Amino acid sequence: MPNDPENWLFRTIVQEMPEAVIFADRTGVIRLWNSGAETMFGHSAAEAVGKTLDLIIPERLRPRHWDGYHKVIATGVSRYGRGELLATPAIRKDGRRISIEFSIALLKEETGNVLGAAAIVRDVTARWEKEKARRQAEAQAAAPKADQERGSG
Repeated sequence: MPNDPENWLFRTIVQEMPEAVIFADRTGVIRLWNSGAETMFGHSAAEAVGKTLDLIIPERLRPRHWDGYHKVIATGVSRYGRGELLATPAIRKDGRRISIEFSIALLKEETGNVLGAAAIVRDVTARWEKEKARRQAEAQAAAPKADQERGSG
């Protein structure tokens, strides 16, 4: 048994979690990147730690992301910490876009100062693609019926 079983337990859970567990400091620099993040995004911890979150944010979404991130850090308030998930596209090391959902926990000093944000991230690409295909199939099935109704009027 480790000398500090509680610390060992926390570290092992975070590291072995299949979801990505990421912590970024108040400036948006990645300080924690677990094995789930390595698998999901394709970057090793050595490649990710010390880089900004731009590593996984599609370029066109970066201005909106940073506006929101800096606001959350300044106010210490986010709606994505208690039950509400943020769904957004992300980018893998190989350039492939994926769809993710995540919640965050703000880590604060005793004074209330926000030190950064921890995120638990899940890849929902397969579910999103399945839903998109279903919507397209429904739209295609509805199109002939709409054409028939226009033709009989």
